[in-house]
Amino acid sequence: MKILIACEESQIVTEQFINAGFDTMSCDLLPGAKGLPHYQGDLFDIINDDWHAIIVFPPCTHLSGAGAPSWKQKQADGRQQQAVDFVMKIWNNKCGHISIENPTGFLNTNWRKPNQIINPFQFGDPFKKRTCLWLKNLPDLLPTKIVEPKWHYTSNSTRGGLLKDGTRRKSKLPIRKAWDNSNERSKFFTGIAHAMVNQWGNFLMERKRSICA
Repeated sequence: MKILIACEESQIVTEQFINAGFDTMSCDLLPGAKGLPHYQGDLFDIINDDWHAIIVFPPCTHLSGAGAPSWKQKQADGRQQQAVDFVMKIWNNKCGHISIENPTGFLNTNWRKPNQIINPFQFGDPFKKRTCLWLKNLPDLLPTKIVEPKWHYTSNSTRGGLLKDGTRRKSKLPIRKAWDNSNERSKFFTGIAHAMVNQWGNFLMERKRSICA
């Protein structure tokens, strides 16, 4: 079963699917971080290669609600519409099983509400970070391990993306400098990645078995 994990430089989700036995490849404009099967280039070069499922993490730079103050400028110069067109082209692909992930923002209000909004703390990672999932023929992810959130993970630049306990005041705890980087902030949490493999992977295998029966 072929799975494409698109716009994923970190290969966190890719690694989980490969470990579970799926024929999986990531795709990004940057090299893959873990040396796993990876296409470095334009997603649309390979998107029609008969994938059973496509899981996509589109860049949120021009779509995230955190950047709302600059939306007017991005709309005027076309950057936001280009980002929306990218998402819509993926969504309208022939693949029957698609997941698109993005933070709350422009897509929620100008496309449609996501199928679900999840947080890492519902899957064993002690962070609050509202993560939206738009799903085509994939089930909602069920929480696997709810833990007490210790951090709020945001793109707020005043503290490199981390604020304590969901508040807007500065954290007194040390901040990893790398998290000032947008690529670092966008990396996915392993708990949710595990849930995607276990729940969506099993769903896809069951669908395949029922079709072949």
